[in-house]
Parts: sequence; structure tokens; C-alpha cells
Amino acid sequence: MSGLLNASATQAGALVSNNRFEVPQFQREYSWEDDQVSEFWSDLRNNLETGEYFLGLVILTEENGIKQVVDGQQRLVTLTLLATALQYEAMALGRKALALRIEADFMKSVNYETDEKEPRVFLSDPDDNKTLQVILNTGEGPADELLDDSVSFRIARSYNFLRSKLKEDLKADPFRRLGKWTEFITDQLYFAVFIHPDAASAYQVFEVVNTRGRELTTADLLKNYLLSQFPNSERAERYEQWRNLAKPFSQDGSNSTFVQFIRHVVTVHSGHVLPKDLFNFLANRRGQSGKTPPSPPELMAMLEERFPIYRQMMDPTSSGPAEPHQLRVFAALNSLNIITVRPILLALHDVDQTHQGLDYLLRLVVRRVVVGNLGTGNIERRFSEAARKVSETGEWNILHRELSDLDHTRDEFIEQLRKRSFNKNILGFMRQSAILHSMTPEPKGVLHFVWPRNAGTWTGFSDEDGYWASTLGNTILAEERTRPKEASINWNGFKEHLLRKAIAEENRPRFERAGDWNVQQIEELGRIMAEQAADVWF
Repeated sequence: MSGLLNASATQAGALVSNNRFEVPQFQREYSWEDDQVSEFWSDLRNNLETGEYFLGLVILTEENGIKQVVDGQQRLVTLTLLATALQYEAMALGRKALALRIEADFMKSVNYETDEKEPRVFLSDPDDNKTLQVILNTGEGPADELLDDSVSFRIARSYNFLRSKLKEDLKADPFRRLGKWTEFITDQLYFAVFIHPDAASAYQVFEVVNTRGRELTTADLLKNYLLSQFPNSERAERYEQWRNLAKPFSQDGSNSTFVQFIRHVVTVHSGHVLPKDLFNFLANRRGQSGKTPPSPPELMAMLEERFPIYRQMMDPTSSGPAEPHQLRVFAALNSLNIITVRPILLALHDVDQTHQGLDYLLRLVVRRVVVGNLGTGNIERRFSEAARKVSETGEWNILHRELSDLDHTRDEFIEQLRKRSFNKNILGFMRQSAILHSMTPEPKGVLHFVWPRNAGTWTGFSDEDGYWASTLGNTILAEERTRPKEASINWNGFKEHLLRKAIAEENRPRFERAGDWNVQQIEELGRIMAEQAADVWF
């Protein structure tokens, strides 16, 4: 990488007008938001009168006469959008010669063999490139038709921002300002340009350069690495395969859920891999004792195979290969917000007695949630290694041998469930399972606390009693989603305005017989509910 020191300063007009540029698949997508585009515009606008301005380093390789943009995509694409806005403003003002010059220098080149105009900058992703080319060909950004979180939307939004700012800037003296802007971006903007001599190493160059600045996500690194391991003839197909796998995971606004899916699939094959080690493990850069990563073709095949069932783990209402009992277990684990056992769920999908394995796992998880916890790294490691062994042997009962020491007794379960504070997700699930006598209860009713701790008007509770507010005995399932204000004032208000809305399976007489509500009542109901739950889970 020492050759980067020999990058040459090149005028933007000279660089763009003499080349065509492709942003390859391994690059990040266009990611500039309003702040970055605004800063780009302000920097150029503030230096328009003073002269030269340095736009930074661009790293390129070359394949088949096309420059591949290894680093500098965001600035190069944004400059193209600004040039497009300038060209269409020049056309609107009747400056045809100026418009043609901008088009030739920054937007279109002529293919001398076919006499066709070809874009100087294009993107590998077909949808995003279509948006960019529509803007270049029409001067209009199709933002209203695009999803807010899409790359195409960001491209269109950046163009609309620059076009709006340019229109405002041109108002005072449009003829002179158009000429000034064209001269500035053509002759007074400079890139430091480094053309890497070895196109095959572009993926490695991308990784090194980008990890110096804003850190690449694990998904970026994995895409970069995997595509680099396939021959050129396969990369377009593999990029589309990767894109189709990643797309359903993008709803959370990041790549973290997609990376989690990859790690869970790898876990079934290779055992436990820490999130921070996933890329280095798959790229075979940091060996883990006794573990061999899947090859890139193997990994892509594994992801394709596991995706349908994993999608149902995340959303049991989606279609896929899972049986009804599997879907109920997935829904139960989601109610408890349990994700760490997903590698085991993947492994159990392949065994003959999936049903028995799922029931054992769900019992173990619920008992552990009630009595202990699942939040330690060691427990995740244990689950991961158990998943690998289930996958290797095809036997679900490996789980009993590997994980039985994490289990708890019925007495421990009852003791903790009756008195321990839990979050609403756990309390709601445990109350539903006890009342409906099911390990996989259909969600029914909304959990409410009988005594809301923040209601200062209730009698019979001291400050020290606040611990009991979030225990099982102080809960009820009701059809009412939002608690009526009157139900929070006192015990009588609760009975009048919330108890009558309790689901049919709730034992209303038990509440009605209570002359008052206090810690003793909470403890007693907690004990009864804990024993009912134990009948389900043991």
C-alpha cells in the first residue's frame, strides 16, 4: 500500500471526461445522508470564488477499460449529481453549448463503435443504477416512488437537494454563475488519484482503505471477502444472491440481524464463533482451535438452505418449511425474546424427532429463564456447541447430555416464579402458559399489573413493598389494551374498570373474594400461579 503515497493530483474534469467508472459490488452502497451532502455543497460553494479545492483521494483499478472505484464512490457519485443539475439548468436557460460540454465531461461518453452515449458513472446494483441513470437522462429525481430506507432514495434525495441549492444560488446572476460553476468543477476541483496496478487485489485494497476511516460493518467485510473468492464470471450472480439474502433483514435499519443470521448458520456447521471474530474466522485469517470455516461456495449454499426456516424463526407468520409445532415454539421463544438458541433450532429442523427436541429445548429455556438467566457468554457457547453436535449426529437427545446441568428442579422453579420480579414479556408468557395449560400458548389478552407501583393513592403498600409490583402474583390478563385511568386509583377502581375486562380463563372470583389487595394477596396468588405453571413445565 506504500504506492498510495504516489497518487497524482488530477482535475475532476480531466479525470471524469477521460474515463468511465463502475462502482463494483464489493463497495458499500451510496450512503450519504443530508448532512454529508449539505457539507459537500457548502464546501464547494464556499470555495467557488477563491479557486482550487481538493476533494480527496480516489483509488481505482481497471478491468476491461472501465475504472473500478475502490474508494471515493460517495464523492464521485455526488459530483455527478451536481454536474447533472448544472447541465439541466444550463438547458433551461438556453445555454446549449455549455450543457453539451457538461454532459460530455461528466455525464456521457460516446462509444465510437456504436455511436451510442454511455454513462460515465454507473453502479453494479441494477435498481440503484436505474435510479442514477433516470436522473442523468431526465434531470428528475424519482424520490416519491422510492422507499425511504433504500439506496435509490438516498441518491434521488441527494440530487434533489443539490438541484434545489443550485437553483437558489443561480437566482442573482444565472448566466455568470452557470459559467463559474462549470469552470470550477471542471478545472478547479482536484482529486488525488491512485490507480492500483493489480485489479485482482481491489477487494483487499477496499478493505484496508475503508477500515482506516469509518469502520466497515461485518456485513460489508463479508460481502467484500466472499465476492473476491469467486471468479469474475460468477460475481454478478453471487452479488445478486447476496443481495437477495440480505434484503429481508434490512428492516431494522442496519446489517446486524443479517450478520446474526450468518453467525447462527455458521455455528451449526462450526460451533461457537464470537460476533467480533466472525469475519476473521470465515476469511480464515484467525484460526480457532479445531474449527474449519466453510468455503465461500459452501457458506452461500448453507445460507440459501437455512434462510426459509430462519425467516420463520424471526416471523412465525411467514411461509416456509416449518411444521405447526415448530412455529408455536418459535413464537414462544420470541415472546420471551430468546435468540441465542436459534442455532439449535436450525439443527433440530434436520433431525427425525424434531418435536421432542423442541419440547426439551423450550422446557430447558423457560426453566432457566425463571430460575437463572441466559445472558452469559458461557451459556451461549454451550448452546452453540450443542447445536453443532446435534447437526453432526442427527440426534436431538444430545441436548440432554450436553445441557442437563443447566436445568432446574420443580421446587426451584416454583420458589423463584412466585417471588421473583420479571419484565412484562416473561410475566405475560408465564401467566398465559399457566392459565391456558400450554407450553406454546396462543397470545391472549394484555398483561396488566393489579397494583401499579407508581399509583400513590393505593393503600396497604409501603415503599419497601415495591419489589412485589413486578411479580407474577400481581398480574392479570385483560382484553383491555390500555389501562383505564380509573383502574389505577385504588383496589375498587381496579375491580370496577379492569377486572371485569379480564379474559375468560382468568379466575375472577379469586380476585373478587379479596377484600383488599396487599403483599399477602400477591404472594398467595403468586404461589398458586407458580404451581400451575410448574404443572405445565415439569
